[in-house]
Amino acid sequence: MTETSIQDELLAAIRTIPDYPKEGILFRDITTLLGNARAFRRAVDALVQPWAGSKIEQVAGIEARGFILGGAVAHQLSAGFVPIRKKGKLPFETVQMTYSLEYGTDEIEMHKDAIRPGDKVIVVDDLIATGGTAEAACKLLQEQGAEIVAACFIIDLPALNGRSKIEALDVPVRTLLEFPGH
Repeated sequence: MTETSIQDELLAAIRTIPDYPKEGILFRDITTLLGNARAFRRAVDALVQPWAGSKIEQVAGIEARGFILGGAVAHQLSAGFVPIRKKGKLPFETVQMTYSLEYGTDEIEMHKDAIRPGDKVIVVDDLIATGGTAEAACKLLQEQGAEIVAACFIIDLPALNGRSKIEALDVPVRTLLEFPGH
C-alpha cells in the first residue's frame, strides 16, 4: 500500500469530538484507532519504520496514550520502555521537570535510574499540540544524558506550533498525520 493509503486509513480510524474538553476545541480521539487492530498495527509500524534495525535502548512514553503507543514501539524495536508520568505517580526516586501551561505550571517525572547517559531514546505520544509536555519530556531526558533520536507522534496540530519547540532542542520530529485547527 502507498503512504497515502496509510494516512487515509489512520484518518478514518480517528474520531473527532467537537467542543471537548471545552467549546471551540476539536478533540482528536485515538481510542478508535487503538480499537482497530489493523490501523493500530499500521500506526505503530509507521512510527517504528525509520529506526527498524537501529540500536535504540529506550522508548519514553508520555502519560497516558504515549504508554500504549510507546510500549508497542519499544516491543517492535526490542528496546526498554520508560514511563514519563505526572508528578507523584512513580514509586521510586525520581527526577522532575516543571513546564508552563496556559494558566500555570505542571510537572512530569521519571525514575532517576530509567536511562543511562548515552542511551539512544525515542519519545512517543499520540499528539503534539502546543508541545509543552513533549518539550519538558525531551529536556528531562536530555538532562539525564539521553541522546534523543526522535520524538514521534501520530497527530500533529501544526497551527499550535508545538513541533518547533521540540526541533529547537535538536530533536527530529516524526508525525504521521496533520489536522487543522486545535
